[in-house]
Amino acid sequence: MPWRCELTGKTRQIGHRVSHSNRKTKRRFLPNLLNVKLMSDALGRSIRLRISANALKTVDHRGGLDAFLLAAKDAELSSRVLELKRQIVKKRAATG
Repeated sequence: MPWRCELTGKTRQIGHRVSHSNRKTKRRFLPNLLNVKLMSDALGRSIRLRISANALKTVDHRGGLDAFLLAAKDAELSSRVLELKRQIVKKRAATG
């Protein structure tokens, strides 16, 4: 399973571990990923996602999963979440 947030696209970064003598060795900075179940109001069901803690705060701030996905850029979303966004847009268009 890749270290990648399904909503924001946040992934691992590479940097240096610097010792006291200023010797540099490679290290990884991993995002804080969580396995969560989020409720979609338009679809009326919950969805399991692997997202970062920062994305979870952003979803709450924007007013839920549906509002977050409608405002999100398609390039950042994973293919599974992109299909979910299409279903939400289709469902909202059908209801009016």
